[in-house]
Amino acid sequence: MLYTIAVVMLVLWVLGLVSSYTMGGFIHVLLVIAIVMVLLRLINGG
Repeated sequence: MLYTIAVVMLVLWVLGLVSSYTMGGFIHVLLVIAIVMVLLRLINGG
């Protein structure tokens, strides 16, 4: 479940980079949250 959410956040971040409608730091906050979720999943034995 967390992995799926992290992947969705990564996709949204990439879309934010390629579109002209980036919302500033918010997109990068989503990226950081996604990376943290993936790392937590790996640490917990994903």
